[in-house]
Amino acid sequence: MAAQAWKYHESKPTAGRKLLLLEESELNFALPLIYRLINPDAAASKTTWFYNLNSYPELVTLLNEVVRLRKKGQLLDNELTKANNMLNQYFSDFGWRMVRKELSQIKKRQKKSHIEVSKDIIQRLKHYMETQKLDSFDQAIDTLLSEHDEISVLDISQVGNIMD
Repeated sequence: MAAQAWKYHESKPTAGRKLLLLEESELNFALPLIYRLINPDAAASKTTWFYNLNSYPELVTLLNEVVRLRKKGQLLDNELTKANNMLNQYFSDFGWRMVRKELSQIKKRQKKSHIEVSKDIIQRLKHYMETQKLDSFDQAIDTLLSEHDEISVLDISQVGNIMD
C-alpha cells in the first residue's frame, strides 16, 4: 500500500515536504505515540494540534481494530486507510506536522545504538578521523571494518596460493 497523503485543512504549503499519514511499517512505534497524543487530557494541553476532537471514540475504535488485525497478522489496508482518514480529521495541519516530527525522532533513535568505549580508544579514533579526514565515528569505524574485511579476503587468497 502506498503512503497516504495528508489532506490539508488550511492552505497547502508551497515549500517543504508534503505530509504523509501512517504507513504499516511505522505502526510499531507510531501507535503508542498516537494513543498518547489523542488522549483527551493530552489534547487539552495542545489545543492547536487538533482539528476535530469529537471523533475521539471512533478513532480509538479504529486504532484498536488496526492493532487487533496487526497482532493476528491479517491484512490492514482498509482499516489503516480508515484510521488515517480519521487521524486526518482529528489532527490539525500543525498538529500532524508535530506528530510526524516526533515520529521522525523516534525512528532516528531506533536506528542508533550506544556502546561504551574507553577514553583512550576514543582518542585513537579521533586521531584516525583527523588523519583520514573523516567526519564521524560511524565513518571511522566503517572504514576500519572495511579495511579489516579486505585484509581478511587477502589472507584467504594467500592461503590458497600457498596451497597451490
